[in-house]
Amino acid sequence: MQIIVIGGGVVGMTTAYELNRRGHKVTVLERYGVAGNETSKGNAAQRSYGVVYPWADPSMVLKAIPWLFKKDGPLKMRVPPSIETLRFMFATLRYALSPGLFGLNKRAMLRLGIHSRKRFLALEQELDLSFDGDHQGLLHLASTPEALESYRQTQQLLDELGIASRLLTPEQVREAEPGMTGNGPLHGALSYDTDGTGDCHLFSRELAGACETRGVSVCYNTETLHLVADGQRINGVAVRNKDGKAKTLETDAVVICAGCWSDQLTRPLGLKLPIYPVKGYSFTVPLADPDRAPVSTVHDDNYKVVSTRLGDRLRASGFVELADFNRDIPEARLATIRRSVESRFPGCADLKAVETWTGFRPMTPDGPAIIGRGPRENLFLNTGHGTFGWTLSAGSADVIAQLIDGEEPSVCLDAFRPGRFAE
Repeated sequence: MQIIVIGGGVVGMTTAYELNRRGHKVTVLERYGVAGNETSKGNAAQRSYGVVYPWADPSMVLKAIPWLFKKDGPLKMRVPPSIETLRFMFATLRYALSPGLFGLNKRAMLRLGIHSRKRFLALEQELDLSFDGDHQGLLHLASTPEALESYRQTQQLLDELGIASRLLTPEQVREAEPGMTGNGPLHGALSYDTDGTGDCHLFSRELAGACETRGVSVCYNTETLHLVADGQRINGVAVRNKDGKAKTLETDAVVICAGCWSDQLTRPLGLKLPIYPVKGYSFTVPLADPDRAPVSTVHDDNYKVVSTRLGDRLRASGFVELADFNRDIPEARLATIRRSVESRFPGCADLKAVETWTGFRPMTPDGPAIIGRGPRENLFLNTGHGTFGWTLSAGSADVIAQLIDGEEPSVCLDAFRPGRFAE
C-alpha cells in the first residue's frame, strides 16, 4: 500500500520504518526541515520502559495544589489558566478518580513498554545508528524513607510483569553512580536495570536517513492542511510546501503521528482528541569532568529532575507546566534544574553554558497514548504519548503496523483506543 505518515518526530519515523520494513510504500510529511525537531528534540533522553505510568494518577491529586505554589515544585500553571487548560485539568481529575482505571492503564502502558524495548533492541541490531544510545538502566532516587517504601510496592508490579528491578541502599547507589558525590538527600533507589538512554533528536534524524535509503519519501518543510475524505475513506492529504504551493497527495492509508496537532486533522472528521501540550524544559551541556557525571539516567525525586548521560554531554530536564503553547523559558525553571544537578553531580559540567529547550508533550487526560483505527476505515492514529513518546515509539510503531496489515497486535490496545474519550 501507499501510506502517508503525518509527522516526522520519533513516533512518525519509527512508524514509517516499520511500515517500510513490511513492504509498504511510505511518505512522511514533516513541517520542519529536519526530523525530530519538536517534542523529540530536547526530551529527557531516557527510554524508561519500566517507569511508564498514566498521567491521571490518583496519588498525585492531593500533591498537585501544593506543587503549584512551591518554588521548585515540579508542576506549574499559567495564571489565569485558559479554558483549554481548565478543561484538561477537570478531565484529568475525572479519570484519576475513576475506580481501578489507573491500575489497568498502568499495566497496559508497561506491557507496551516491554514490547517497545524488544523492538528497540531489534531495530538497533538491524540498523547502524549513531545517537548516543545505551541500555545501562535507570535509577529512581529515594530522598525520603517514605519514597523508598513506595518503591517496594512499585517493585511488586514490576516483578509481576517480569521487569528487572532492584532496591538499592545508598551505598549501592553510589557504587552504581560513582559520580554522584553531592549532598542531596538519599535513602536508596529503585533500579530499573534494563531501561535505556539516547538522544531522541539524533535518533529521529538518523532513522529518517536510514528510511530514505530504503525508499521512504520524507517531505520536509511540508505543512499538512487537512485530510480529503468521504464518508468511508481518506482519499488524500492536502499539503502546502515551503514555497506556499498547495496540492493533494493521493494515498491508500494515513497514519497520524502529529502529537499536539493531531486533533486539528481528526476533528473535521468527527473525532475530538483531547491532547494537551504539557510543557517541559531541559538543557544540554558538554561534560567538564566525565567521572563526576551520571553513568546512565538518574531521576532525582527531590526536585523531580532527570539527568542523563549522552556520550560526552549531560541532558537534564524537568517540570510539568500547563501553559498552552507558550514557548518562553523562565530562568527560574532552569535554576531549579541546575540545583538538582549540582546537588547530585557537582562539578560534572559548567551548568551556565547550556543549550536550553522547551517543548510540548502531547498528553491525553487519562494517560495512555492514542493508538488504533480512526473514524475512517483507512485512517490510523499513533499519537498522544505524553512524556513517553521516546520510550514507547518503537513498540507503538510495531503494533500500529500490525493493525494496518490486519494482524493481531502484540499488545492489547484496549487502553489506547482512539474513540474512548467519546464514551
